[in-house]
Amino acid sequence: MKPPDTIIHLVTRLAQWGTGLSFAVLIVAVLVQVTGRLTGIAFVWTEELTRYALLFMVAFGAGLSFRSGDLVNVDVICESLPGRAPWNLRLIAALATSGLALYLLPHAWRYTSIGSMQTSPALGLRMDFVHVTVFLLLVFLLVFAALRVLGMVTGKENGLPVKPEEDL
Repeated sequence: MKPPDTIIHLVTRLAQWGTGLSFAVLIVAVLVQVTGRLTGIAFVWTEELTRYALLFMVAFGAGLSFRSGDLVNVDVICESLPGRAPWNLRLIAALATSGLALYLLPHAWRYTSIGSMQTSPALGLRMDFVHVTVFLLLVFLLVFAALRVLGMVTGKENGLPVKPEEDL
C-alpha cells in the first residue's frame, strides 16, 4: 500500500469506527431509555446522551457520506454534460467543499472553546467535549474533499463518489 492510500485507508477507518461507536452508544442509550420507561425507572441522562451520540455520529459520518456520494450528489445534469465538463464540475465542487470547511475551521474551534465554560445539565459534561463535533465534522469534510481534489489533480481518481464494495 502506498503512503497516500494508507492515509486514506486510516482516515476512512477512523471515521467508520467513530460512526460505529457513536451509533452503538446511541443504541444503548435509547434501549436504557425505553427499558426505563417500561419499568418505571426513568433515567434523566439518557435523552442527553442520545443527542450527543447523534452529534458524534453525524460528525464522523459526514466525511464518509461525502466520499460515497451520499451526502450531496446531484449528478443528473452534471454527468450528462459533454466532454470534460463533469470532471471539472466535480473538481470545483470538491474545491468549494474543502475551501468552505477550511474557512470555517477556526470559527468552529472558537465555538468549541466557548463550551469549556459550560456543562451539560444531566451528564455534567463540559460542553467543549460536545461542541467539538462541529469541528470534527469540518475536519472530516476537509480531509475527504481535499483527498478527492488531490486524487483528481494527480489523475489517481476521476472524482466520482467511492461506493463501498457491497454497493457495487
